[in-house]
Amino acid sequence: MAGHIQDRWYKTEPGADGKAHRTKTERYGVGLRYRARYVGPDGSERSKSFPDKQKRKAEQWLANIEADMSRGDYVAPDAGNVTFEQYARQWMTTQITDPLTRESVESRLRLHAIPYLGTRPMGSFTPSHLRLWLRTLEDRGLSAGYRRGIFAHVSTVFSAAVEDRVIRVNPCRARSVRAPRLEPRKVKPWPAGRIMAVRSELPDRYQALVNIAAGCGLRQGEAFGLAVEDVDFLGGVVHVVRQVKLLRLHRPVFAPPKGGKERDVPLPESVAFALAKHLKQYPATRVTLPWKTLDGPPVTASLIFTGPMGLALDRNRFNDRVWRPALRAAGVETGRDNGMHALRHFYASVLLDAGESIKAVSEYLGHHDPGFTLRTYTHLMPSSGKRTRAAVDGVFTDEDSTHDGPDTAQEGA
Repeated sequence: MAGHIQDRWYKTEPGADGKAHRTKTERYGVGLRYRARYVGPDGSERSKSFPDKQKRKAEQWLANIEADMSRGDYVAPDAGNVTFEQYARQWMTTQITDPLTRESVESRLRLHAIPYLGTRPMGSFTPSHLRLWLRTLEDRGLSAGYRRGIFAHVSTVFSAAVEDRVIRVNPCRARSVRAPRLEPRKVKPWPAGRIMAVRSELPDRYQALVNIAAGCGLRQGEAFGLAVEDVDFLGGVVHVVRQVKLLRLHRPVFAPPKGGKERDVPLPESVAFALAKHLKQYPATRVTLPWKTLDGPPVTASLIFTGPMGLALDRNRFNDRVWRPALRAAGVETGRDNGMHALRHFYASVLLDAGESIKAVSEYLGHHDPGFTLRTYTHLMPSSGKRTRAAVDGVFTDEDSTHDGPDTAQEGA
């Protein structure tokens, strides 16, 4: 057994005859009789008391402790007393993701989780507490996608607590607790005419941004971070190796592409000509920014796109002062579906319509998983019926027929 049980109502003492005798202690008949004691994995002694006539229950409790230790499932009885806020703040200090992601996670927990869950001990959560919290977020009018992200962060905190032996189970994984369901929304790529209309309304120094985003599928930050040394004009390849990100106080840094995934993208001839024309009018500017964090090592790149003062583009300022005015001038709504990301959707739709594989499209877009690409753009792929008809027609079209077709078949029926 993992420990021993002390009977606090009796003690064993040697008698005058040299034999051990049980005698009543001063606590006889007062309080809880049995105290089960054991030494935890951290070397500290722990105990739990039981009333009279419950020695067997105390033995069973110790046996369960021993079984938990042998399986590696032991959780100290008082470990769950730490509050959600205390544990979440400690957890946040241990994260090693990129700074922008950390800021986003910390902001969501601080604004939408800690005010509602923060004071409750980690070991006291039940599924009903999580269901009530999710309903509160819904009543506040937060979008399903935003609520789903918050829920994922909270679930991650509880999972970390399970691994740290603070709690036994993650209450977010109970079957009655369901992550907010995303509203089904299909990507609707822009037609080529809209792209050219918006491009024509942009200032001259930013028009080639449309070519690189819609013609190579770069994200906005990746286009902002594109340097001359990243473009192989002769080989027809764009090396996507950095992006411009904004950290707290809107201060820019260079960082790897999303997910840290560098990639090579084919450079169409038309896009290469547009970039060459742009560079002739607006030569690349050497810009130095810290790498990944505000105190990171300085990195210099000859950026193709910069502001009039030769500084790296700020996405917030660019969207407010350049992109949205161009949309309005072109008669396009300025909603969430019409940011620069719409140009990536156009790029994906063009490749899929041309018969490019999902795997290749995923690689060119820099997605972490081809399955994500498939789920996002599957409705844009040519239908199997269309491919089947084309395949069969390709086999029989060249046969020397007498132009017998469906009409002839009907006549002979």
